[in-house]
Amino acid sequence: MGLLNVIRRMALREKLPIREIARRTGLSRNTIKKYLSAGTIEPRFNVPARSSKLDPYAEKLAAWLKTEAAKSRKQRRTVKQLHGDLVALGYTGSYNRVAAFARKWRVECQREQQTTGRGIFVPLSFRPGEAFQFDWSEDYAVLGGERTKLQVAHIKLSHSRAFLVRAYLLQTHEMLFDAHWHGFRVFGGVPERGIYDNMKTAVDRVGRGKERQVNMRFLAMANHYVFEPEFCNPAAGWEKGQVEKNVQDARPRLWNPMPNFPDLASLNAWLERRCMELWREIPHGTLAGSIADAWGSEQAALMQLPPAFDGFVEQSKRVSPTCLISFERNRYSVPASFANRPVSLRIYPDRLVVAAEGQILCEHERLIQRSHHLPSRTIYDWRHCRTCFRFPWRTSDLSVATCTRWTNPPACCFSTKT
Repeated sequence: MGLLNVIRRMALREKLPIREIARRTGLSRNTIKKYLSAGTIEPRFNVPARSSKLDPYAEKLAAWLKTEAAKSRKQRRTVKQLHGDLVALGYTGSYNRVAAFARKWRVECQREQQTTGRGIFVPLSFRPGEAFQFDWSEDYAVLGGERTKLQVAHIKLSHSRAFLVRAYLLQTHEMLFDAHWHGFRVFGGVPERGIYDNMKTAVDRVGRGKERQVNMRFLAMANHYVFEPEFCNPAAGWEKGQVEKNVQDARPRLWNPMPNFPDLASLNAWLERRCMELWREIPHGTLAGSIADAWGSEQAALMQLPPAFDGFVEQSKRVSPTCLISFERNRYSVPASFANRPVSLRIYPDRLVVAAEGQILCEHERLIQRSHHLPSRTIYDWRHCRTCFRFPWRTSDLSVATCTRWTNPPACCFSTKT
């Protein structure tokens, strides 16, 4: 490039003849004429296309590299192994040629992922009352002096971007139903449709495209509140990007520093108040005013809130001879007249209801123990045994370790079996 600059300066600025330029540079006159007539600033050398021994195997090697890229790192074949497989097919070239092909293939794939492979996205827009988005996250809080892992439900209106965050100990059906009720209660109505990912509490099976086998209990809840559930494509979180962003923003706003409350009910009451305060503080971003202003105008487009969905999950249980049923490692008492008989257990987020023969037999406060290191507990209600002449447990069963908690304990003494 420096020599070409010298030739151009001699010819164009110093006006030297070609013969003199050839004498000074040692180049032939034909070479100097070619450079000057081409008008190039830097020389270009044409590299002729050369055939390689790898050309007949290029397509197969590219297919192998694509297959190996989809595997986990520990399961992939190395380039040396790929070279050995090509040799077995008749390849007579060197390993270096195969390694150079693999490097070039990876660079091209990386460039494609950073350009056309990233896809094209169109910003979503929603009219008032059209949709809401729902998602779960995991966060921590101090409840009763103990650091507790929580399953946090996020529900967000897509137009006004009003949101509610509610914490639970589990991510089960009854918790999902309860989160929807509180969300619609706070929003003041129900939108037309809900946007979800393919969570197991809502989708039993994911089919091709948008085909879904929706859980029947979840569908009953959607029919009760009269909204249409829609499910994102697998691994396509951008289809409900508003609530995904809400999960990210909620951590510095609500969970850092870690909230400290005596129980879960107090935490959820604070979360509800804090969310509504944030509506007034956060600007909408697209519409004029805050989130609270946009929510106020969207309320008229929401369907009137129906009564709460009876969101329980039902299980069949058989009462033991000691008038107990087991649920989540804990035992609960049942009226003695139903000992050794089947009953129906209705599971709510905060209570357990036992029913049989079309009537409610009893109700217990639900006890959820996340730690498997704690012993199981037994919850008795003394009224369940008042029809018995003799207490149906041995004296050893009445120890403090077994009788963890009594509901309304009697003042009298019971006789025990010997």
